[in-house]
Amino acid sequence: MDRRAWLTIVGGALAGVGAGTQAGTGQLAETVAAAERAFADAMAKRDLAAFSSHLSQEAVFFSSPDGMRVLRGKAAIVDAWKRFFEGPNAPFSWSPDTAQVLDSGSLAMTTGPVKDPEGKLTGRFSSVWRLESDGRWRVVFDRGCSCA
Repeated sequence: MDRRAWLTIVGGALAGVGAGTQAGTGQLAETVAAAERAFADAMAKRDLAAFSSHLSQEAVFFSSPDGMRVLRGKAAIVDAWKRFFEGPNAPFSWSPDTAQVLDSGSLAMTTGPVKDPEGKLTGRFSSVWRLESDGRWRVVFDRGCSCA
């Protein structure tokens, strides 16, 4: 086999490895985006238990615009967020417009708009998701910011 043919074969194999990685992370990114949509849907459906199921036990939420107030742990987050589940209508909604996953497939980030009940843009969120030992993606960090 001549050198040119060998380089073509090796180059094609390496390109395939890269494409497989991109396809794999792309599929994982869609899985994480779907988890984010289900997380948001729990708020819309007023289902605190479903919301809670998307949180890692050691999750950290930055709960003030300046990032100074931090909620640490699933129990603290659920306790602080239960007020958002009172009443028939959600006080806000969110959905991911971007999801990215590390090549390792173990950590991901979603981000997207936050809207008021009338659909007006009020802010953006960023969530970091971790693939946990039971095979489920759960939020480990979350932070929102206002558009003001």
